[in-house]
Amino acid sequence: MWRLRNLVRPRADLSALEAQLRHAGTALACSFSTSDEYEAAVIAKRREAGAYGTRRPYVHVLIAALALSVAVMLLIILSA
Repeated sequence: MWRLRNLVRPRADLSALEAQLRHAGTALACSFSTSDEYEAAVIAKRREAGAYGTRRPYVHVLIAALALSVAVMLLIILSA
């Protein structure tokens, strides 16, 4: 009986192995040809999501300075 079980089992393993081999090529399909392309795409997606903050933080400083200068000019004009 032990021999019969050993003779039947490899065929079952072989058919499972063949099924795995048929699907092996599709499991690792990747649209990127190099890791550099993949990393660039990851960084682009994170940048779109706002993970790295704004690209030009000095714009906020310029807007604040412009608003302050307008306020000072209005105060000077109105006080005169």
